[in-house]
Amino acid sequence: MTEEGRPQAGMAARARVYLDLTRAHFAPVWPVLFLAGLTLASTRYPGLTWALAGKAALIGLLGFEAGMVLNDIVDCRLDARDVDPRFSRYWRPFGTRPLPAGLTPPSHAIALFVVLVVATSAVILTLPYPHSGYVGAIMVTSYALEVYYQLKKRDQRFPIAQLVGRIDLALFPVAGYLALGFPDTTALLLFLVMYPWAEAHLGVNDLADLVNDRARGMKTIPVLFGIDGCIAWIGGFSLVHAGTAIALLLPLGSLTRAGFATGLLLLAVANLRIRKVRTPEAALGVLPLFHGSLLLYAMALVLGSLL
Repeated sequence: MTEEGRPQAGMAARARVYLDLTRAHFAPVWPVLFLAGLTLASTRYPGLTWALAGKAALIGLLGFEAGMVLNDIVDCRLDARDVDPRFSRYWRPFGTRPLPAGLTPPSHAIALFVVLVVATSAVILTLPYPHSGYVGAIMVTSYALEVYYQLKKRDQRFPIAQLVGRIDLALFPVAGYLALGFPDTTALLLFLVMYPWAEAHLGVNDLADLVNDRARGMKTIPVLFGIDGCIAWIGGFSLVHAGTAIALLLPLGSLTRAGFATGLLLLAVANLRIRKVRTPEAALGVLPLFHGSLLLYAMALVLGSLL
Protein backbone atom coordinates (compact mmCIF):
# COMPACT_ATOMS: atom_id res chain seq x y z
CA MET A 1 0.00 0.00 0.00
CA THR A 2 1.27 3.49 -0.81
CA GLU A 3 1.84 6.12 1.81
CA GLU A 4 -1.08 8.04 0.29
CA GLY A 5 -3.33 5.02 0.66
CA ARG A 6 -2.71 4.48 4.37
CA PRO A 7 -4.50 7.58 5.65
CA GLN A 8 -7.42 6.81 3.34
CA ALA A 9 -7.58 3.23 4.64
CA GLY A 10 -7.42 4.53 8.22
CA MET A 11 -10.23 6.99 7.58
CA ALA A 12 -12.35 4.25 6.01
CA ALA A 13 -11.77 1.99 9.02
CA ARG A 14 -12.75 4.75 11.44
CA ALA A 15 -15.84 5.48 9.38
CA ARG A 16 -16.86 1.82 9.58
CA VAL A 17 -16.40 1.90 13.35
CA TYR A 18 -18.69 4.92 13.74
CA LEU A 19 -21.26 3.48 11.35
CA ASP A 20 -21.41 0.26 13.38
CA LEU A 21 -21.53 2.12 16.70
CA THR A 22 -24.51 4.15 15.53
CA ARG A 23 -26.23 1.35 13.52
CA ALA A 24 -26.19 3.87 10.71
CA HIS A 25 -28.32 1.93 8.22
CA PHE A 26 -31.29 2.38 10.59
CA ALA A 27 -30.63 6.12 10.97
CA PRO A 28 -33.43 7.31 8.60
CA VAL A 29 -36.06 5.72 10.86
CA TRP A 30 -35.35 7.85 13.95
CA PRO A 31 -36.09 11.33 12.53
CA VAL A 32 -39.25 9.99 10.85
CA LEU A 33 -40.42 8.52 14.17
CA PHE A 34 -39.76 11.82 15.95
CA LEU A 35 -41.54 13.73 13.18
CA ALA A 36 -44.51 11.37 13.56
CA GLY A 37 -45.09 12.76 17.03
CA LEU A 38 -44.52 16.33 15.89
CA THR A 39 -46.96 16.17 12.98
CA LEU A 40 -49.55 14.43 15.11
CA ALA A 41 -49.31 17.38 17.52
CA SER A 42 -49.85 19.75 14.58
CA THR A 43 -53.38 18.37 14.18
CA ARG A 44 -54.20 19.84 17.61
CA TYR A 45 -51.80 22.78 17.99
CA PRO A 46 -50.71 25.54 15.57
CA GLY A 47 -47.11 26.44 14.85
CA LEU A 48 -45.69 23.70 12.61
CA THR A 49 -43.05 25.16 10.29
CA TRP A 50 -40.31 23.77 8.07
CA ALA A 51 -37.76 25.16 10.54
CA LEU A 52 -39.38 23.33 13.44
CA ALA A 53 -39.61 20.13 11.40
CA GLY A 54 -35.90 20.40 10.57
CA LYS A 55 -35.03 20.85 14.23
CA ALA A 56 -37.19 17.89 15.19
CA ALA A 57 -35.54 15.68 12.58
CA LEU A 58 -32.09 16.62 13.93
CA ILE A 59 -33.14 15.97 17.51
CA GLY A 60 -34.54 12.58 16.54
CA LEU A 61 -31.47 11.58 14.55
CA LEU A 62 -28.73 12.80 16.87
CA GLY A 63 -30.52 11.89 20.09
CA PHE A 64 -31.32 8.32 19.11
CA GLU A 65 -27.84 7.72 17.68
CA ALA A 66 -26.38 8.87 20.99
CA GLY A 67 -28.50 6.22 22.69
CA MET A 68 -27.11 3.55 20.37
CA VAL A 69 -23.55 4.52 21.28
CA LEU A 70 -24.45 4.59 24.98
CA ASN A 71 -25.75 1.02 24.67
CA ASP A 72 -22.35 -0.16 23.41
CA ILE A 73 -20.44 1.75 26.09
CA VAL A 74 -22.40 0.21 28.96
CA ASP A 75 -22.31 -3.33 27.54
CA CYS A 76 -18.72 -3.25 26.25
CA ARG A 77 -17.26 -6.01 28.43
CA LEU A 78 -20.23 -8.37 28.19
CA ASP A 79 -20.43 -7.98 24.42
CA ALA A 80 -16.96 -9.53 24.24
CA ARG A 81 -18.57 -12.86 25.19
CA ASP A 82 -20.67 -13.02 22.00
CA VAL A 83 -20.44 -16.34 20.19
CA ASP A 84 -23.02 -15.83 17.42
CA PRO A 85 -22.32 -12.97 14.96
CA ARG A 86 -25.66 -13.08 13.12
CA PHE A 87 -27.43 -10.61 15.40
CA SER A 88 -24.66 -8.03 14.99
CA ARG A 89 -24.75 -8.48 11.23
CA TYR A 90 -28.40 -7.50 11.22
CA TRP A 91 -28.09 -4.45 13.47
CA ARG A 92 -24.76 -3.08 12.25
CA PRO A 93 -23.90 -2.26 8.61
CA PHE A 94 -20.46 -3.90 8.86
CA GLY A 95 -21.45 -6.50 11.44
CA THR A 96 -18.91 -5.62 14.12
CA ARG A 97 -19.07 -4.64 17.77
CA PRO A 98 -16.24 -2.10 17.65
CA LEU A 99 -15.53 -1.79 21.40
CA PRO A 100 -15.10 -5.45 22.41
CA ALA A 101 -13.41 -6.14 19.07
CA GLY A 102 -10.76 -3.52 19.91
CA LEU A 103 -11.46 -1.51 16.76
CA THR A 104 -11.71 1.70 18.79
CA PRO A 105 -11.01 2.52 22.46
CA PRO A 106 -13.92 3.21 24.81
CA SER A 107 -12.73 6.80 25.18
CA HIS A 108 -13.52 7.42 21.50
CA ALA A 109 -17.03 6.00 21.90
CA ILE A 110 -17.57 8.16 25.01
CA ALA A 111 -16.37 11.22 23.09
CA LEU A 112 -18.79 10.41 20.26
CA PHE A 113 -21.64 10.03 22.75
CA VAL A 114 -20.82 13.39 24.36
CA VAL A 115 -20.64 15.14 20.98
CA LEU A 116 -24.01 13.71 19.95
CA VAL A 117 -25.63 14.67 23.27
CA VAL A 118 -24.21 18.19 23.16
CA ALA A 119 -25.40 18.63 19.57
CA THR A 120 -28.85 17.29 20.44
CA SER A 121 -29.07 19.55 23.49
CA ALA A 122 -28.07 22.58 21.43
CA VAL A 123 -30.93 21.96 19.00
CA ILE A 124 -33.40 21.27 21.83
CA LEU A 125 -32.53 24.63 23.43
CA THR A 126 -33.68 26.41 20.26
CA LEU A 127 -37.23 25.16 20.90
CA PRO A 128 -39.51 27.61 22.71
CA TYR A 129 -40.16 27.01 26.39
CA PRO A 130 -41.77 24.87 27.80
CA HIS A 131 -41.30 22.54 24.81
CA SER A 132 -37.53 22.61 25.17
CA GLY A 133 -37.98 21.54 28.79
CA TYR A 134 -40.29 18.67 27.88
CA VAL A 135 -37.96 17.31 25.20
CA GLY A 136 -34.82 17.82 27.27
CA ALA A 137 -36.34 16.02 30.25
CA ILE A 138 -37.33 13.07 28.06
CA MET A 139 -33.81 12.91 26.62
CA VAL A 140 -32.18 12.75 30.06
CA THR A 141 -34.78 10.25 31.28
CA SER A 142 -34.30 8.03 28.24
CA TYR A 143 -30.53 7.81 28.66
CA ALA A 144 -30.95 7.02 32.35
CA LEU A 145 -33.46 4.29 31.47
CA GLU A 146 -31.07 2.85 28.87
CA VAL A 147 -28.29 2.54 31.45
CA TYR A 148 -30.71 1.04 33.99
CA TYR A 149 -31.94 -1.49 31.44
CA GLN A 150 -28.46 -2.62 30.48
CA LEU A 151 -27.32 -3.01 34.09
CA LYS A 152 -30.47 -4.43 35.65
CA LYS A 153 -30.94 -7.25 33.14
CA ARG A 154 -27.64 -8.76 34.28
CA ASP A 155 -29.12 -9.86 37.59
CA GLN A 156 -32.87 -10.22 38.05
CA ARG A 157 -35.48 -12.91 38.63
CA PHE A 158 -38.36 -10.94 37.11
CA PRO A 159 -38.04 -8.78 33.94
CA ILE A 160 -38.09 -5.43 35.71
CA ALA A 161 -35.34 -4.17 33.41
CA GLN A 162 -37.43 -4.92 30.34
CA LEU A 163 -40.65 -3.44 31.73
CA VAL A 164 -39.01 -0.25 32.98
CA GLY A 165 -36.14 0.17 30.57
CA ARG A 166 -38.12 0.16 27.35
CA ILE A 167 -40.15 3.14 28.45
CA ASP A 168 -37.37 5.07 26.69
CA LEU A 169 -38.40 3.91 23.22
CA ALA A 170 -42.08 4.57 23.96
CA LEU A 171 -41.21 8.14 25.01
CA PHE A 172 -39.31 8.91 21.81
CA PRO A 173 -42.28 9.86 19.54
CA VAL A 174 -43.92 11.49 22.56
CA ALA A 175 -40.91 13.81 22.71
CA GLY A 176 -41.62 14.72 19.10
CA TYR A 177 -45.23 15.46 20.05
CA LEU A 178 -44.15 17.69 22.93
CA ALA A 179 -41.78 19.66 20.70
CA LEU A 180 -44.94 21.41 19.51
CA GLY A 181 -47.78 20.18 21.72
CA PHE A 182 -48.45 19.77 25.42
CA PRO A 183 -49.08 16.79 27.70
CA ASP A 184 -52.62 15.68 26.85
CA THR A 185 -54.68 12.58 26.14
CA THR A 186 -53.26 12.23 22.61
CA ALA A 187 -49.70 12.24 23.95
CA LEU A 188 -50.73 9.61 26.51
CA LEU A 189 -52.36 7.47 23.80
CA LEU A 190 -49.23 7.74 21.66
CA PHE A 191 -47.19 6.43 24.58
CA LEU A 192 -49.69 3.63 25.20
CA VAL A 193 -49.42 2.59 21.55
CA MET A 194 -45.64 2.60 21.52
CA TYR A 195 -44.99 0.95 24.89
CA PRO A 196 -46.50 -2.49 24.13
CA TRP A 197 -44.91 -2.39 20.67
CA ALA A 198 -41.54 -1.75 22.35
CA GLU A 199 -42.08 -4.68 24.73
CA ALA A 200 -43.12 -7.05 21.93
CA HIS A 201 -40.13 -5.93 19.86
CA LEU A 202 -37.87 -6.46 22.86
CA GLY A 203 -39.10 -10.04 23.15
CA VAL A 204 -38.28 -10.70 19.49
CA ASN A 205 -34.90 -9.03 19.92
CA ASP A 206 -34.11 -11.15 22.99
CA LEU A 207 -35.20 -14.36 21.30
CA ALA A 208 -33.10 -13.57 18.22
CA ASP A 209 -30.02 -12.99 20.42
CA LEU A 210 -30.67 -15.86 22.84
CA VAL A 211 -27.40 -17.69 22.20
CA ASN A 212 -25.32 -14.59 22.97
CA ASP A 213 -27.42 -13.60 25.98
CA ARG A 214 -26.89 -17.02 27.52
CA ALA A 215 -23.15 -16.66 26.95
CA ARG A 216 -23.21 -13.21 28.56
CA GLY A 217 -25.30 -14.39 31.51
CA MET A 218 -28.07 -11.89 30.71
CA LYS A 219 -31.51 -12.37 32.29
CA THR A 220 -33.57 -11.65 29.20
CA ILE A 221 -37.14 -12.75 28.47
CA PRO A 222 -36.35 -16.17 26.91
CA VAL A 223 -33.67 -16.82 29.53
CA LEU A 224 -36.13 -16.12 32.35
CA PHE A 225 -39.28 -17.66 30.85
CA GLY A 226 -38.02 -19.99 28.14
CA ILE A 227 -38.83 -19.78 24.45
CA ASP A 228 -42.53 -20.54 24.98
CA GLY A 229 -42.78 -17.83 27.62
CA CYS A 230 -41.03 -15.36 25.32
CA ILE A 231 -43.42 -16.18 22.48
CA ALA A 232 -46.36 -15.56 24.85
CA TRP A 233 -44.76 -12.24 25.88
CA ILE A 234 -44.46 -11.17 22.23
CA GLY A 235 -48.01 -12.22 21.39
CA GLY A 236 -49.54 -10.65 24.49
CA PHE A 237 -47.90 -7.27 24.04
CA SER A 238 -48.70 -7.35 20.31
CA LEU A 239 -52.39 -7.75 21.16
CA VAL A 240 -52.28 -4.90 23.68
CA HIS A 241 -50.53 -2.78 21.08
CA ALA A 242 -53.24 -3.49 18.53
CA GLY A 243 -55.92 -2.42 21.01
CA THR A 244 -54.25 0.86 21.94
CA ALA A 245 -53.52 1.59 18.26
CA ILE A 246 -57.24 1.35 17.50
CA ALA A 247 -57.97 3.86 20.28
CA LEU A 248 -55.39 6.30 18.85
CA LEU A 249 -56.71 5.89 15.30
CA LEU A 250 -60.39 6.60 15.98
CA PRO A 251 -60.17 10.38 15.37
CA LEU A 252 -57.51 10.12 12.62
CA GLY A 253 -57.90 9.93 8.85
CA SER A 254 -58.09 7.00 6.45
CA LEU A 255 -54.47 7.30 5.29
CA THR A 256 -53.16 6.92 8.85
CA ARG A 257 -55.53 4.06 9.50
CA ALA A 258 -54.39 2.27 6.35
CA GLY A 259 -50.74 2.62 7.36
CA PHE A 260 -51.41 1.25 10.83
CA ALA A 261 -53.52 -1.59 9.44
CA THR A 262 -50.64 -2.63 7.20
CA GLY A 263 -48.21 -2.43 10.11
CA LEU A 264 -50.47 -4.54 12.29
CA LEU A 265 -50.67 -7.09 9.50
CA LEU A 266 -46.87 -7.32 9.47
CA LEU A 267 -46.91 -7.92 13.23
CA ALA A 268 -49.51 -10.66 12.83
CA VAL A 269 -47.36 -12.41 10.21
CA ALA A 270 -44.32 -12.09 12.49
CA ASN A 271 -46.18 -13.57 15.45
CA LEU A 272 -47.49 -16.47 13.40
CA ARG A 273 -44.00 -17.23 12.08
CA ILE A 274 -42.46 -17.24 15.57
CA ARG A 275 -45.24 -19.44 16.96
CA LYS A 276 -44.76 -21.92 14.15
CA VAL A 277 -40.96 -22.20 14.13
CA ARG A 278 -40.14 -21.23 17.75
CA THR A 279 -36.40 -20.63 17.26
CA PRO A 280 -33.97 -17.72 17.55
CA GLU A 281 -33.47 -17.95 13.80
CA ALA A 282 -37.18 -17.36 13.23
CA ALA A 283 -37.10 -14.34 15.55
CA LEU A 284 -34.15 -12.86 13.67
CA GLY A 285 -36.00 -13.45 10.42
CA VAL A 286 -39.08 -11.49 11.55
CA LEU A 287 -37.23 -8.52 13.04
CA PRO A 288 -37.52 -6.68 9.68
CA LEU A 289 -41.30 -7.10 9.90
CA PHE A 290 -41.35 -5.42 13.31
CA HIS A 291 -39.11 -2.62 12.11
CA GLY A 292 -41.16 -2.28 8.95
CA SER A 293 -44.32 -1.88 11.03
CA LEU A 294 -42.71 0.92 13.03
CA LEU A 295 -41.67 2.77 9.89
CA LEU A 296 -45.16 2.34 8.43
CA TYR A 297 -46.73 3.76 11.59
CA ALA A 298 -44.41 6.76 11.56
CA MET A 299 -44.92 7.51 7.87
CA ALA A 300 -48.69 7.07 8.22
CA LEU A 301 -48.78 9.58 11.06
CA VAL A 302 -46.64 12.08 9.17
CA LEU A 303 -48.53 11.85 5.88
CA GLY A 304 -51.94 11.48 7.47
CA SER A 305 -51.38 14.55 9.66
CA LEU A 306 -50.12 16.74 6.82
CA LEU A 307 -52.40 15.70 3.95
